[in-house]
Amino acid sequence: MVRLGIDLGGTKIEIVAIQSDGEPLLRRRIQTPQGDYLATIQALVNLVEQAESEMALGYKATLGLGIPGALSAKTGRVKNANSTWLIGEDLKGDLEQSLARPVRIANDANCFALAEASQGVAKGAESVFGVIIGTGCGGGLVYRGNIIQGSNSIAGEWGHNPMPWLGRNDFKQACYCGKNNCIETFLSGPGLAKRYQQATGCVLTAKEIVAQMRLGEACAVQWMQCYYDWLAKGLASVINVFDPEVIVLGGGLSQIAELYSEVPRRWQNWVFSDEVVTQLRSPKLGDSAGVIGAAWLWSVEECSK
Repeated sequence: MVRLGIDLGGTKIEIVAIQSDGEPLLRRRIQTPQGDYLATIQALVNLVEQAESEMALGYKATLGLGIPGALSAKTGRVKNANSTWLIGEDLKGDLEQSLARPVRIANDANCFALAEASQGVAKGAESVFGVIIGTGCGGGLVYRGNIIQGSNSIAGEWGHNPMPWLGRNDFKQACYCGKNNCIETFLSGPGLAKRYQQATGCVLTAKEIVAQMRLGEACAVQWMQCYYDWLAKGLASVINVFDPEVIVLGGGLSQIAELYSEVPRRWQNWVFSDEVVTQLRSPKLGDSAGVIGAAWLWSVEECSK
């Protein structure tokens, strides 16, 4: 039986159809109708109907959807979404009515973590923390192949905890959530760029800071050393609570190769253990992880019913 997964992003929507063994059968991408909820619903419906028609399934496939937010345990409506036009909407109910089938929805970081745990670089690990460090800073927890959703649907949202063990260079920075010095304000691409600008007066993107660091530019070298410490501290706080076997990095900043040697070398300073055996790994599935994880929100057994 075929499973469908959709990754609903702020700029693009991607759908994938996978077989029971996880092999992709079809993949399509379209632009997200930004700011228009009804057009977003219609785009999702069109993608599903076109995929099923193209594959001539003859039945309604299961559908999992990853979103940049979560469903409120109180109302069932979307909350905490970077795609703000989704906030407060009954996305699950509207999709289920339009497609005449149940739909499972999870945070996109949870979908990323599930994909890497089930098919990617963390396959076989009992406990996995999937990290998104890009425009924002999210996370998802997987234990024995299942997403840990949490009572409030926010399990793994480490990005809006305060950065622990602040140092003398860690000046206050406001976060869009209304708090100061959230982990996201240190580790996201925009957060790093803003701190670098405030300290040096230079306007560079995170990618440009990394490039300057590799050329040996002194300020960039200094601030990337700070970044390694920040990531080590943030992940150490997760290890102290969840103690995962594997941590997988995703998002644009996960492509910084130096992270995978520098961060594990440093996190021992803050992990409450005499030895840290947690492994830090780069993603195997790349930007396809989220959409594959969405499809995996349904098990093989459930798809066969």
